[in-house]
Amino acid sequence: MADILSASDRSLLVVFGNTLSLNHHARVVALWRELDQNPLAGVTSVSPAYASVLVRYDPLRVSANRLEARLRELLKETAEQASAIAGEPRRVELPVCYELSLAPDLEDLAKEAGMSPEAVAGIHCSVTYHVYFLGFAPGFAYMGDVDSRIAAPRHAAPRPQVPEGAVGIAGKQTGVYPRSMPGGWRLIGRCPLRLIDVTADGGLQTVLQPGDAVTFVPISRQQFDAWGKT
Repeated sequence: MADILSASDRSLLVVFGNTLSLNHHARVVALWRELDQNPLAGVTSVSPAYASVLVRYDPLRVSANRLEARLRELLKETAEQASAIAGEPRRVELPVCYELSLAPDLEDLAKEAGMSPEAVAGIHCSVTYHVYFLGFAPGFAYMGDVDSRIAAPRHAAPRPQVPEGAVGIAGKQTGVYPRSMPGGWRLIGRCPLRLIDVTADGGLQTVLQPGDAVTFVPISRQQFDAWGKT
């Protein structure tokens, strides 16, 4: 059973565990989806993480006790959904070009790992990654787990500008920068897909969502360049 803790006078934290677990995260995703699709009165925002969900609320519209009681009901109602999410995640393929001209950190990371850049790229695209949550910037998906052979710490000082589509590694996580921004992840390739779009009503549509299973598909530089022209 999850713990529900007071995080502030305007938020409750639903905690499913203190370890990184796909089962815990399936419960995170199930609760987050339910709250996203069927908002509770008084709830102002919902933020999923690795093994918890932060629920912010307006205390003038709903009390902490009432909200906690409703969240406990939802936890029971979403138990089956969590099992389905863990067993059958939505699958997404992302193309990525690992050519060195698009991968400024690949050669150094390969040297640190004692292997060739091609071997690092091969390991990176051989894993199916789980999207744990979106954070840092709109549409930026934190995905794991990177093979320990190529896991590497982020740079001590971030780059002032990382190009849109850059594929990076930070520890045992991998991610794709959805737009050009500062960042310190180790860059090993580039994805030509646009991962975020503004909808007609001014909302944000993202290709990746928590709970997705992501695989990277290697493409050539010629394919990468052609992608941008279509």
